[in-house]
Amino acid sequence: MTDDSKRPPGRHRRPLLAAAAVLLATGAAIAVPHLADAATTLQSLAAAKGKTVGFALTSSYLSEAAYKNIADTEFNLVVAENAMKWSETEPSRNSFTYTAGDAVANYAASSGKQLYGHALVWHQQYPGWVDGISSGTDLLAAMKNHIANVAGHYAGKVVAWDVVNEAFEDNGSRRQSIFQQRIGNSYIEEAFKAARAADPAAKLCINDYSTDGINAKSTAILNLVQDFKARGVPIDCVGFQAHLILGQVPSDLQANLQRFANLGVDVRITELDVRMTTPSDASKLATQKSDFQKVFTACANVTRCTGVTVWGITDRYSWVPEVFSGYGAALIWDDNYNRKPAYDGAAAGFGGTTTTPTPTTPTPTTPGPTTPGPTTPGPTTPAPGGGCAVGYTVNQWNTGFTATVNVKNTSGTAINGWTLAWSYSAGQTVTQSWSATVTQSGSAVTAANAAWNAALPAGGSTSFGFNGSHSGSNPAPAAFSLNGTACTVA
Repeated sequence: MTDDSKRPPGRHRRPLLAAAAVLLATGAAIAVPHLADAATTLQSLAAAKGKTVGFALTSSYLSEAAYKNIADTEFNLVVAENAMKWSETEPSRNSFTYTAGDAVANYAASSGKQLYGHALVWHQQYPGWVDGISSGTDLLAAMKNHIANVAGHYAGKVVAWDVVNEAFEDNGSRRQSIFQQRIGNSYIEEAFKAARAADPAAKLCINDYSTDGINAKSTAILNLVQDFKARGVPIDCVGFQAHLILGQVPSDLQANLQRFANLGVDVRITELDVRMTTPSDASKLATQKSDFQKVFTACANVTRCTGVTVWGITDRYSWVPEVFSGYGAALIWDDNYNRKPAYDGAAAGFGGTTTTPTPTTPTPTTPGPTTPGPTTPGPTTPAPGGGCAVGYTVNQWNTGFTATVNVKNTSGTAINGWTLAWSYSAGQTVTQSWSATVTQSGSAVTAANAAWNAALPAGGSTSFGFNGSHSGSNPAPAAFSLNGTACTVA
Protein backbone atom coordinates (compact mmCIF):
# COMPACT_ATOMS: atom_id res chain seq x y z
CA MET A 1 0.00 0.00 0.00
CA THR A 2 1.29 3.45 -0.80
CA ASP A 3 0.57 6.64 1.04
CA ASP A 4 -0.96 8.23 -2.04
CA SER A 5 -3.96 5.93 -1.70
CA LYS A 6 -4.94 8.37 1.04
CA ARG A 7 -3.63 11.48 -0.66
CA PRO A 8 -6.05 14.41 -0.42
CA PRO A 9 -7.12 16.28 -3.55
CA GLY A 10 -5.36 19.48 -4.52
CA ARG A 11 -2.00 18.35 -3.20
CA HIS A 12 0.87 20.60 -4.21
CA ARG A 13 4.46 19.49 -3.73
CA ARG A 14 5.61 22.60 -1.94
CA PRO A 15 8.56 22.63 0.48
CA LEU A 16 8.22 23.23 4.21
CA LEU A 17 9.90 26.48 5.13
CA ALA A 18 8.78 26.70 8.75
CA ALA A 19 11.26 24.11 10.02
CA ALA A 20 14.10 25.86 8.27
CA ALA A 21 13.06 29.20 9.73
CA VAL A 22 13.03 27.75 13.25
CA LEU A 23 16.47 26.21 12.84
CA LEU A 24 17.94 29.44 11.52
CA ALA A 25 16.22 31.56 14.16
CA THR A 26 17.48 29.38 17.01
CA GLY A 27 20.96 29.11 15.59
CA ALA A 28 20.81 25.32 15.45
CA ALA A 29 23.98 23.94 13.97
CA ILE A 30 23.86 22.31 10.59
CA ALA A 31 26.88 20.26 9.71
CA VAL A 32 28.14 20.29 6.16
CA PRO A 33 28.86 16.63 5.35
CA HIS A 34 32.13 16.02 3.52
CA LEU A 35 30.61 13.44 1.23
CA ALA A 36 33.18 13.87 -1.48
CA ASP A 37 35.66 12.12 0.80
CA ALA A 38 33.51 9.00 1.07
CA ALA A 39 34.79 5.84 -0.60
CA THR A 40 31.43 5.25 -2.24
CA THR A 41 28.36 7.36 -2.90
CA LEU A 42 24.89 6.52 -4.10
CA GLN A 43 25.71 7.82 -7.55
CA SER A 44 28.88 5.73 -7.80
CA LEU A 45 26.94 2.62 -6.81
CA ALA A 46 24.22 3.45 -9.32
CA ALA A 47 26.72 4.12 -12.09
CA ALA A 48 28.41 0.78 -11.42
CA LYS A 49 25.10 -0.91 -12.20
CA GLY A 50 24.42 1.25 -15.25
CA LYS A 51 21.65 3.12 -13.44
CA THR A 52 20.98 6.58 -12.09
CA VAL A 53 19.96 7.83 -8.67
CA GLY A 54 18.11 11.12 -8.73
CA PHE A 55 16.46 13.71 -6.52
CA ALA A 56 13.72 16.32 -6.84
CA LEU A 57 15.23 19.81 -6.78
CA THR A 58 13.99 23.24 -5.83
CA SER A 59 16.97 25.24 -7.01
CA SER A 60 16.83 27.92 -4.29
CA TYR A 61 18.03 25.33 -1.75
CA LEU A 62 21.35 25.10 -3.55
CA SER A 63 22.35 28.24 -1.65
CA GLU A 64 22.68 26.03 1.45
CA ALA A 65 26.15 24.48 1.51
CA ALA A 66 24.99 21.24 3.13
CA TYR A 67 22.20 20.76 0.60
CA LYS A 68 24.44 21.52 -2.37
CA ASN A 69 27.22 19.25 -1.16
CA ILE A 70 24.84 16.29 -0.98
CA ALA A 71 23.23 17.19 -4.31
CA ASP A 72 26.60 17.50 -6.03
CA THR A 73 28.09 14.31 -4.62
CA GLU A 74 25.35 11.73 -4.13
CA PHE A 75 23.21 11.99 -7.28
CA ASN A 76 23.67 11.70 -11.03
CA LEU A 77 20.13 12.71 -12.08
CA VAL A 78 17.91 15.64 -11.17
CA VAL A 79 14.22 16.39 -11.68
CA ALA A 80 12.47 19.71 -11.08
CA GLU A 81 10.13 19.40 -8.10
CA ASN A 82 7.74 22.04 -9.42
CA ALA A 83 9.52 24.30 -11.89
CA MET A 84 8.56 22.52 -15.13
CA LYS A 85 4.88 21.98 -14.38
CA TRP A 86 2.18 23.67 -16.44
CA SER A 87 1.33 26.32 -13.84
CA GLU A 88 4.97 27.37 -13.69
CA THR A 89 5.80 27.34 -17.40
CA GLU A 90 2.61 28.74 -19.02
CA PRO A 91 0.83 30.90 -16.43
CA SER A 92 -1.23 32.59 -19.14
CA ARG A 93 -2.16 31.07 -22.45
CA ASN A 94 0.67 30.94 -24.95
CA SER A 95 2.90 33.00 -22.66
CA PHE A 96 5.80 30.84 -21.53
CA THR A 97 8.36 31.38 -18.81
CA TYR A 98 11.28 29.08 -18.11
CA THR A 99 13.33 30.90 -15.50
CA ALA A 100 12.77 28.40 -12.69
CA GLY A 101 12.96 25.38 -14.97
CA ASP A 102 16.13 26.64 -16.61
CA ALA A 103 17.77 26.99 -13.19
CA VAL A 104 17.25 23.26 -12.64
CA ALA A 105 18.42 22.45 -16.17
CA ASN A 106 21.52 24.63 -15.79
CA TYR A 107 22.40 22.96 -12.51
CA ALA A 108 22.08 19.54 -14.12
CA ALA A 109 24.32 20.56 -17.01
CA SER A 110 26.94 22.26 -14.84
CA SER A 111 27.16 19.34 -12.41
CA GLY A 112 27.18 16.60 -15.04
CA LYS A 113 23.83 15.12 -14.09
CA GLN A 114 21.06 13.81 -16.29
CA LEU A 115 17.89 15.92 -16.39
CA TYR A 116 14.46 14.28 -16.07
CA GLY A 117 11.38 16.28 -17.13
CA HIS A 118 8.29 16.45 -14.90
CA ALA A 119 5.44 16.81 -15.86
CA LEU A 120 3.76 17.92 -19.09
CA VAL A 121 0.11 16.96 -18.42
CA TRP A 122 -1.31 16.57 -14.92
CA HIS A 123 -4.74 17.12 -13.39
CA GLN A 124 -3.17 19.35 -10.72
CA GLN A 125 -0.89 22.39 -10.83
CA TYR A 126 -2.13 23.65 -14.14
CA PRO A 127 -3.03 27.36 -14.52
CA GLY A 128 -6.56 28.61 -13.97
CA TRP A 129 -7.06 29.61 -17.58
CA VAL A 130 -7.17 25.95 -18.53
CA ASP A 131 -10.38 25.51 -16.51
CA GLY A 132 -11.99 28.18 -18.66
CA ILE A 133 -11.68 26.10 -21.83
CA SER A 134 -15.03 24.39 -22.37
CA SER A 135 -14.39 22.94 -25.81
CA GLY A 136 -12.61 19.60 -26.01
CA THR A 137 -11.16 20.57 -29.37
CA ASP A 138 -9.78 23.80 -27.96
CA LEU A 139 -8.41 22.09 -24.85
CA LEU A 140 -6.65 19.51 -27.01
CA ALA A 141 -5.08 22.31 -29.04
CA ALA A 142 -3.95 24.08 -25.87
CA MET A 143 -2.50 20.87 -24.44
CA LYS A 144 -0.59 20.06 -27.62
CA ASN A 145 0.68 23.63 -27.85
CA HIS A 146 1.88 23.48 -24.25
CA ILE A 147 3.72 20.23 -24.87
CA ALA A 148 5.25 21.50 -28.12
CA ASN A 149 6.64 24.59 -26.43
CA VAL A 150 7.84 23.14 -23.11
CA ALA A 151 9.22 19.85 -24.45
CA GLY A 152 10.62 21.77 -27.41
CA HIS A 153 12.37 24.25 -25.13
CA TYR A 154 14.13 21.45 -23.25
CA ALA A 155 14.74 19.23 -26.28
CA GLY A 156 18.23 17.79 -26.18
CA LYS A 157 18.52 18.51 -22.45
CA VAL A 158 16.18 15.98 -20.83
CA VAL A 159 16.66 12.22 -20.99
CA ALA A 160 12.98 11.52 -20.34
CA TRP A 161 9.63 13.21 -19.68
CA ASP A 162 6.72 12.33 -17.45
CA VAL A 163 4.35 13.09 -20.31
CA VAL A 164 1.12 12.25 -18.48
CA ASN A 165 0.96 12.08 -14.69
CA GLU A 166 -1.67 10.31 -12.54
CA ALA A 167 -4.21 9.46 -15.25
CA PHE A 168 -5.86 6.49 -13.49
CA GLU A 169 -7.95 5.86 -10.38
CA ASP A 170 -7.09 3.12 -7.90
CA ASN A 171 -9.79 0.83 -9.38
CA GLY A 172 -8.15 0.99 -12.81
CA SER A 173 -10.63 3.40 -14.37
CA ARG A 174 -9.61 6.62 -16.05
CA ARG A 175 -9.34 9.59 -13.69
CA GLN A 176 -12.10 12.04 -14.58
CA SER A 177 -9.74 14.98 -15.00
CA ILE A 178 -10.54 17.99 -17.13
CA PHE A 179 -8.57 16.35 -19.94
CA GLN A 180 -10.45 13.06 -19.67
CA GLN A 181 -13.86 14.74 -19.46
CA ARG A 182 -13.43 17.29 -22.25
CA ILE A 183 -11.07 15.52 -24.66
CA GLY A 184 -11.80 11.87 -23.90
CA ASN A 185 -9.69 8.72 -23.87
CA SER A 186 -7.53 9.97 -26.73
CA TYR A 187 -5.86 12.71 -24.69
CA ILE A 188 -3.09 10.43 -23.35
CA GLU A 189 -2.25 9.17 -26.82
CA GLU A 190 -2.30 12.69 -28.24
CA ALA A 191 -0.01 13.93 -25.46
CA PHE A 192 2.57 11.24 -26.21
CA LYS A 193 2.46 11.95 -29.93
CA ALA A 194 2.93 15.66 -29.31
CA ALA A 195 5.86 14.99 -26.98
CA ARG A 196 7.56 12.76 -29.55
CA ALA A 197 7.18 15.46 -32.19
CA ALA A 198 8.63 18.08 -29.84
CA ASP A 199 11.61 16.00 -28.72
CA PRO A 200 12.29 12.84 -30.73
CA ALA A 201 15.26 11.89 -28.53
CA ALA A 202 13.66 12.00 -25.07
CA LYS A 203 12.12 8.89 -23.60
CA LEU A 204 8.41 9.31 -22.96
CA CYS A 205 6.90 8.01 -19.72
CA ILE A 206 3.56 7.66 -18.01
CA ASN A 207 3.81 8.16 -14.24
CA ASP A 208 1.45 7.33 -11.37
CA TYR A 209 1.12 6.55 -7.66
CA SER A 210 -0.20 3.46 -5.85
CA THR A 211 1.05 1.36 -8.76
CA ASP A 212 4.12 -0.06 -7.04
CA GLY A 213 2.50 -3.48 -6.57
CA ILE A 214 0.41 -5.55 -8.95
CA ASN A 215 -3.13 -4.24 -8.57
CA ALA A 216 -6.04 -2.93 -10.63
CA LYS A 217 -4.39 0.43 -11.23
CA SER A 218 -0.98 -0.86 -12.32
CA THR A 219 -2.69 -3.48 -14.50
CA ALA A 220 -4.74 -0.76 -16.21
CA ILE A 221 -1.50 1.05 -17.06
CA LEU A 222 0.03 -2.24 -18.22
CA ASN A 223 -2.91 -2.68 -20.59
CA LEU A 224 -2.46 0.87 -21.90
CA VAL A 225 1.23 0.21 -22.56
CA GLN A 226 0.38 -3.03 -24.38
CA ASP A 227 -2.16 -1.18 -26.50
CA PHE A 228 0.22 1.67 -27.31
CA LYS A 229 3.02 -0.73 -28.23
CA ALA A 230 0.69 -2.77 -30.44
CA ARG A 231 -0.55 0.33 -32.31
CA GLY A 232 2.78 2.13 -32.57
CA VAL A 233 1.88 4.96 -30.20
CA PRO A 234 5.18 6.28 -28.79
CA ILE A 235 5.78 5.21 -25.19
CA ASP A 236 9.18 4.30 -23.77
CA CYS A 237 8.90 4.08 -20.01
CA VAL A 238 6.66 3.83 -16.96
CA GLY A 239 7.24 5.67 -13.69
CA PHE A 240 6.28 4.27 -10.29
CA GLN A 241 6.13 7.08 -7.75
CA ALA A 242 6.61 4.93 -4.61
CA HIS A 243 5.36 7.41 -2.01
CA LEU A 244 5.31 4.66 0.60
CA ILE A 245 4.18 4.16 4.18
CA LEU A 246 6.69 2.73 6.64
CA GLY A 247 6.84 -1.06 6.47
CA GLN A 248 4.52 -1.31 3.48
CA VAL A 249 6.75 -1.89 0.45
CA PRO A 250 4.68 -4.21 -1.76
CA SER A 251 6.08 -7.74 -1.75
CA ASP A 252 5.52 -7.92 -5.51
CA LEU A 253 7.27 -4.64 -6.37
CA GLN A 254 10.03 -6.35 -8.36
CA ALA A 255 7.58 -8.65 -10.12
CA ASN A 256 5.51 -5.64 -11.07
CA LEU A 257 8.48 -3.77 -12.50
CA GLN A 258 9.52 -6.88 -14.41
CA ARG A 259 6.14 -7.42 -16.08
CA PHE A 260 6.31 -3.89 -17.51
CA ALA A 261 9.92 -4.39 -18.57
CA ASN A 262 8.86 -7.56 -20.36
CA LEU A 263 6.68 -5.40 -22.61
CA GLY A 264 9.78 -3.62 -23.89
CA VAL A 265 9.60 -0.38 -21.87
CA ASP A 266 11.94 1.04 -19.25
CA VAL A 267 10.73 1.38 -15.68
CA ARG A 268 11.80 3.77 -12.93
CA ILE A 269 11.07 4.53 -9.30
CA THR A 270 10.33 8.22 -9.72
CA GLU A 271 9.33 9.87 -6.41
CA LEU A 272 10.48 7.65 -3.55
CA ASP A 273 9.89 8.59 0.06
CA VAL A 274 8.87 6.45 3.03
CA ARG A 275 6.83 8.32 5.60
CA MET A 276 6.40 7.43 9.29
CA THR A 277 4.52 8.82 12.26
CA THR A 278 6.68 11.38 13.98
CA PRO A 279 8.76 11.63 15.99
CA SER A 280 11.02 8.97 14.57
CA ASP A 281 12.87 6.46 16.72
CA ALA A 282 15.51 3.79 16.24
CA SER A 283 12.95 1.09 15.43
CA LYS A 284 11.18 3.18 12.81
CA LEU A 285 14.46 4.23 11.23
CA ALA A 286 15.56 0.58 11.03
CA THR A 287 12.33 -0.32 9.25
CA GLN A 288 12.77 2.63 6.92
CA LYS A 289 16.28 1.43 6.12
CA SER A 290 14.86 -1.97 5.19
CA ASP A 291 12.18 -0.32 3.05
CA PHE A 292 14.71 1.73 1.09
CA GLN A 293 16.84 -1.36 0.59
CA LYS A 294 13.87 -3.33 -0.75
CA VAL A 295 13.03 -0.63 -3.30
CA PHE A 296 16.61 -0.16 -4.49
CA THR A 297 17.10 -3.93 -4.66
CA ALA A 298 13.99 -4.38 -6.77
CA CYS A 299 15.29 -1.84 -9.27
CA ALA A 300 18.76 -3.37 -9.24
CA ASN A 301 17.31 -6.78 -10.12
CA VAL A 302 15.32 -5.54 -13.13
CA THR A 303 17.57 -4.88 -16.09
CA ARG A 304 15.28 -2.26 -17.62
CA CYS A 305 14.88 -0.30 -14.37
CA THR A 306 16.82 2.87 -15.16
CA GLY A 307 17.16 3.90 -11.51
CA VAL A 308 15.56 5.43 -8.44
CA THR A 309 14.64 9.06 -7.78
CA VAL A 310 13.94 10.23 -4.23
CA TRP A 311 11.47 13.08 -3.80
CA GLY A 312 13.91 15.43 -2.12
CA ILE A 313 17.10 15.30 -0.09
CA THR A 314 16.27 16.37 3.43
CA ASP A 315 13.28 15.91 5.71
CA ARG A 316 13.22 19.63 6.43
CA TYR A 317 11.92 20.32 2.90
CA SER A 318 9.75 17.23 2.37
CA TRP A 319 6.18 17.72 1.17
CA VAL A 320 4.91 14.96 3.48
CA PRO A 321 4.29 16.82 6.80
CA GLU A 322 2.19 19.56 5.24
CA VAL A 323 -0.09 17.00 3.56
CA PHE A 324 -0.18 14.15 6.09
CA SER A 325 -0.62 15.48 9.60
CA GLY A 326 1.53 13.62 12.10
CA TYR A 327 3.76 12.05 9.46
CA GLY A 328 7.20 12.92 8.18
CA ALA A 329 10.88 11.87 8.33
CA ALA A 330 10.38 10.36 4.87
CA LEU A 331 13.75 11.00 3.21
CA ILE A 332 17.39 9.93 3.49
CA TRP A 333 18.79 12.94 5.36
CA ASP A 334 17.14 14.43 8.45
CA ASP A 335 16.27 18.08 9.15
CA ASN A 336 19.89 18.86 10.01
CA TYR A 337 21.38 17.00 7.03
CA ASN A 338 22.47 14.04 9.14
CA ARG A 339 22.55 10.85 7.11
CA LYS A 340 19.88 8.39 8.29
CA PRO A 341 19.99 4.56 8.23
CA ALA A 342 17.91 4.81 5.04
CA TYR A 343 21.14 5.79 3.27
CA ASP A 344 22.70 2.45 4.14
CA GLY A 345 19.56 0.68 2.95
CA ALA A 346 19.65 2.45 -0.40
CA ALA A 347 23.38 1.79 -0.77
CA ALA A 348 22.96 -1.90 0.07
CA GLY A 349 20.16 -2.20 -2.47
CA PHE A 350 22.54 -1.00 -5.18
CA GLY A 351 25.31 -3.34 -4.04
CA GLY A 352 27.14 -1.27 -1.44
CA THR A 353 28.09 -2.17 2.10
CA THR A 354 26.26 -0.89 5.15
CA THR A 355 27.57 0.53 8.39
CA THR A 356 24.61 -0.73 10.43
CA PRO A 357 23.10 -4.26 10.62
CA THR A 358 21.33 -5.26 7.45
CA PRO A 359 17.67 -6.33 7.44
CA THR A 360 16.90 -10.02 7.84
CA THR A 361 15.27 -10.15 4.42
CA PRO A 362 17.95 -11.63 2.10
CA THR A 363 19.14 -9.48 -0.78
CA PRO A 364 19.42 -11.30 -4.15
CA THR A 365 23.00 -11.30 -5.40
CA THR A 366 22.27 -12.39 -8.95
CA PRO A 367 19.77 -10.22 -10.84
CA GLY A 368 16.94 -12.08 -12.51
CA PRO A 369 16.82 -12.03 -16.31
CA THR A 370 14.64 -9.50 -18.10
CA THR A 371 12.66 -12.34 -19.59
CA PRO A 372 12.79 -15.32 -17.23
CA GLY A 373 14.16 -18.38 -18.94
CA PRO A 374 14.61 -21.99 -17.85
CA THR A 375 16.84 -22.42 -14.83
CA THR A 376 18.77 -25.42 -13.62
CA PRO A 377 18.45 -25.31 -9.84
CA GLY A 378 20.44 -27.54 -7.57
CA PRO A 379 18.80 -30.35 -5.62
CA THR A 380 15.58 -29.19 -4.01
CA THR A 381 14.80 -29.50 -0.34
CA PRO A 382 11.36 -31.02 0.22
CA ALA A 383 9.02 -28.82 2.21
CA PRO A 384 8.13 -30.43 5.52
CA GLY A 385 4.50 -31.47 5.86
CA GLY A 386 2.32 -28.42 6.40
CA GLY A 387 5.41 -26.27 5.95
CA CYS A 388 4.27 -23.98 3.14
CA ALA A 389 1.53 -21.46 2.52
CA VAL A 390 0.42 -19.94 -0.78
CA GLY A 391 -1.45 -16.72 -1.46
CA TYR A 392 -3.03 -16.33 -4.90
CA THR A 393 -4.51 -13.00 -6.03
CA VAL A 394 -5.92 -12.06 -9.42
CA ASN A 395 -6.79 -8.92 -11.34
CA GLN A 396 -8.83 -9.80 -14.41
CA TRP A 397 -10.56 -8.18 -17.38
CA ASN A 398 -12.58 -9.48 -20.30
CA THR A 399 -10.71 -12.69 -21.17
CA GLY A 400 -7.36 -11.87 -19.56
CA PHE A 401 -5.91 -11.81 -16.08
CA THR A 402 -2.79 -11.12 -14.06
CA ALA A 403 -2.03 -13.40 -11.12
CA THR A 404 0.35 -12.80 -8.23
CA VAL A 405 1.48 -15.82 -6.20
CA ASN A 406 3.17 -15.51 -2.82
CA VAL A 407 4.97 -18.61 -1.57
CA LYS A 408 5.97 -18.80 2.11
CA ASN A 409 8.11 -21.40 3.83
CA THR A 410 6.28 -21.80 7.15
CA SER A 411 8.54 -24.58 8.35
CA GLY A 412 11.68 -24.35 10.46
CA THR A 413 13.90 -25.68 7.65
CA ALA A 414 15.36 -23.74 4.72
CA ILE A 415 14.29 -24.72 1.21
CA ASN A 416 16.92 -24.59 -1.53
CA GLY A 417 15.27 -24.67 -4.95
CA TRP A 418 11.51 -24.91 -5.31
CA THR A 419 8.76 -25.91 -7.73
CA LEU A 420 5.15 -24.94 -7.08
CA ALA A 421 2.42 -26.98 -8.79
CA TRP A 422 -1.32 -26.45 -9.23
CA SER A 423 -4.13 -27.15 -11.69
CA TYR A 424 -6.74 -25.00 -13.38
CA SER A 425 -10.33 -26.17 -13.55
CA ALA A 426 -11.76 -23.85 -16.21
CA GLY A 427 -9.29 -24.03 -19.09
CA GLN A 428 -7.16 -21.03 -18.10
CA THR A 429 -3.88 -20.61 -19.99
CA VAL A 430 -0.68 -18.97 -18.79
CA THR A 431 0.79 -16.64 -21.42
CA GLN A 432 3.70 -14.79 -19.77
CA SER A 433 5.51 -14.98 -16.43
CA TRP A 434 8.10 -13.15 -14.36
CA SER A 435 10.27 -14.02 -11.35
CA ALA A 436 9.65 -17.73 -12.03
CA THR A 437 9.57 -20.07 -15.02
CA VAL A 438 5.95 -21.11 -15.45
CA THR A 439 5.08 -24.06 -17.72
CA GLN A 440 1.74 -25.66 -18.45
CA SER A 441 0.57 -29.04 -19.74
CA GLY A 442 -3.18 -29.19 -20.09
CA SER A 443 -4.64 -28.06 -16.80
CA ALA A 444 -1.44 -28.77 -14.83
CA VAL A 445 0.85 -25.80 -14.14
CA THR A 446 4.29 -25.68 -12.53
CA ALA A 447 6.39 -22.68 -11.53
CA ALA A 448 10.12 -23.13 -10.91
CA ASN A 449 12.24 -20.58 -9.08
CA ALA A 450 14.38 -18.03 -10.86
CA ALA A 451 18.11 -18.06 -10.11
CA TRP A 452 17.92 -15.25 -7.58
CA ASN A 453 14.94 -16.45 -5.50
CA ALA A 454 15.74 -20.18 -5.17
CA ALA A 455 16.45 -20.03 -1.43
CA LEU A 456 13.53 -19.78 0.97
CA PRO A 457 14.81 -19.55 4.55
CA ALA A 458 12.62 -20.71 7.39
CA GLY A 459 9.79 -18.21 7.57
CA GLY A 460 10.88 -16.60 4.29
CA SER A 461 8.71 -15.91 1.28
CA THR A 462 8.91 -14.88 -2.35
CA SER A 463 6.47 -13.78 -5.01
CA PHE A 464 6.13 -14.31 -8.73
CA GLY A 465 3.49 -13.45 -11.27
CA PHE A 466 2.10 -14.20 -14.69
CA ASN A 467 -0.44 -13.14 -17.26
CA GLY A 468 -3.07 -15.54 -18.53
CA SER A 469 -6.24 -15.89 -20.53
CA HIS A 470 -9.63 -17.30 -19.64
CA SER A 471 -12.97 -17.84 -21.36
CA GLY A 472 -15.16 -16.03 -18.87
CA SER A 473 -14.72 -18.29 -15.84
CA ASN A 474 -11.53 -17.92 -13.84
CA PRO A 475 -11.73 -19.71 -10.48
CA ALA A 476 -8.63 -19.75 -8.31
CA PRO A 477 -6.77 -23.05 -7.97
CA ALA A 478 -8.07 -25.15 -5.11
CA ALA A 479 -4.72 -26.58 -4.04
CA PHE A 480 -0.96 -26.03 -4.39
CA SER A 481 2.05 -28.22 -3.67
CA LEU A 482 5.62 -27.07 -3.06
CA ASN A 483 8.28 -29.62 -4.01
CA GLY A 484 5.57 -32.26 -3.84
CA THR A 485 4.22 -31.28 -0.42
CA ALA A 486 0.69 -29.89 -0.06
CA CYS A 487 0.50 -26.24 1.09
CA THR A 488 -2.13 -24.36 2.99
CA VAL A 489 -3.91 -21.74 0.86
CA ALA A 490 -4.00 -18.30 2.43
